[in-house]
This record gives sequence, structure tokens and C-alpha cells, in this order.
Amino acid sequence: MAEQESDRLQREVEKHHALATRLIDGLARVIRGKRQALEYLITGLLVGGHVLIEDVPGLGKTTLAKTAARLISRDKTARPVVFRRIQFTPDLLPYDITGVDIFDPEHRRFVFRAGPVFASIVLADEINRTTPKVQSALLEVMAENQVTVGNRTHAMDPLFFVIATQNPVETDGTYSLPLAQLDRFLMKISIGYPGEEEEVGIVREDPAATIMPKIKPICRKSEILQARKTVEGIFCDDRLLQAAVAVSGSTRRHRGIELGCSPRASLMLVKAARAFALIRGRSYCIDQDFLELAPLVLSHRIRLKDIRIDAPSLIRDITLHELSRIAY
Repeated sequence: MAEQESDRLQREVEKHHALATRLIDGLARVIRGKRQALEYLITGLLVGGHVLIEDVPGLGKTTLAKTAARLISRDKTARPVVFRRIQFTPDLLPYDITGVDIFDPEHRRFVFRAGPVFASIVLADEINRTTPKVQSALLEVMAENQVTVGNRTHAMDPLFFVIATQNPVETDGTYSLPLAQLDRFLMKISIGYPGEEEEVGIVREDPAATIMPKIKPICRKSEILQARKTVEGIFCDDRLLQAAVAVSGSTRRHRGIELGCSPRASLMLVKAARAFALIRGRSYCIDQDFLELAPLVLSHRIRLKDIRIDAPSLIRDITLHELSRIAY
């Protein structure tokens, strides 16, 4: 019986590994030379988490989100899933994001007018250019896939996936994201500048203008939801689970860290490792998955005592130390 279950899981992993590969290849048609970052984005999609991208303007963050939405179709139709872009500015208000109850004089009742957050894939563009009060409008929906307005709760699309972009905090006109908001993101990634060869290709072809508009869906929304269920069944050895917990625990005791990771961070790290294993075509996690993902999943969840310390490097060192204590 156990062998049959293992074979079934392996078949599911192979099927959804092929799906993930198609998605990454589709993104790579537009975002050149950044396959690793694309793998991280699809990891977030397969977990059902959300991804924060921090980079200077002009590196393709918005294009990446738009392309991802074009690759996924609504069920039983060739149309892409609903995509909404929210441009965060200092004058934005919370109900500009979530929606608001409006009085209908004809029927003498209040009617809910949904905001742009009601979509399958949402791009929160330059999220740190608005105030923390407005950023807080995303807290409930990103954690619970629902929006509460007045005394009514409105459910989101099951696929609901937020891709947020932010400019470096040194940039003029930015507000630091509160830890409560940062904690809603599965991981924080960076695209970075392209290599010289890739940049020449970008300048020559302008893929955002010439290729992205022609991209057609390559999978259905239901396939993504099925892949998420498969991710939950990826095997993760108890020793790796304990190592993930130990990493979070170490951040709470480290003398250079003022505020360490919560249990949610440990949970998110394990979920990300399972999805990453599927992307690599495995039905099980390995220690390298945790070592690669921990800086992306944990570094934005801590508060350092000295801002000169590089958080990702510190998290990687802590993770490497805890993984080295595993006795195989």
C-alpha cells in the first residue's frame, strides 16, 4: 500500500514538475537570464504564498508579474486569469484597495463595490511608496484570502497570489514596511541587473513590448491548485523539520538580532522547501533546499540591531550551522 502511494506521488510530482518548468520557460521568454529568480517566483505560486521583489526601477518587476498572469488561463476558457495592478502612492486610501460599501438609492441598501485586490494575481507596485495605514489594508487578505468590509466578509479567488514590488529604502519617498506586513510575504527576492549579453538581447528585441503581448496561457488555474495539493505531500524528513525550527530559534537568541523569527517563519520555510523540491523534480526535500531558501524566506522577518549587517548572509550562516548538526 505504501509503495502504491509512493508511486502515485511520484507520478504527480513528475506531472507538476513539467507544469512548473513550462511556467518558468514561459517567463524566461520575457525576463532574460534570471532563471533562478523565476524559480523562486513559481515556488511562491505553488505554495500559495506571496512574493516581495525589491529592486531599483527598470529591471522588469512589473513585466514579470504581468507575464505570470498571462501564462495561466481561467478554467474552460483560453482567457488569462484576472490580473490587477495597484500603483501604491502616498494619497492612496485603504478602500481604494479592498473596496467599499456604496449606498444604492434605487434599492435603498448598501452594495459592495469590490476593489482591485479582487483578482487571481495582484501586482502591488511600489508598495513602500504609501503609508503603513494603507499597507495594512493587505494584512487580512494576504493572510486569510478574504476581505472584511463593514459586517460582511468576502472570499478571494482560491488562486489569489500577490506579487509586490518595492524600491530600496534608500530611495526618496519610501516608507519602511512594518514587520507585520513583511511577515505576510513567503519570500523576498531580487531580480538584479542582467548580464551584458542578456541586456543586448533586451535592447535589440524589447521582449516586454514585442513578446509579452503575444503570450498565451499554457496551463489552467485548476492545474496550479492541484499542484499546490501535491506540494503538501512532498516528503520532508523530521530532522529537516527540526533544523528549520532550530534556525528560527537561533534568530531569537542571536546577539545581533533584536527581533527573531516567529513559528510562521519555520512553517513557511518548510512549505517553500517542498515546492522547491517539486520544481527540481523531487518528491522529497534535501538540506540544500533549506540552505538556498532560508535567506529568502527568513531574512525579511527579522530586525537587526546593526543595520550594517547583511541579513541574508547572517541567515545563511545560521542555517548552515543548524543543518551541519543533522546526523544522517
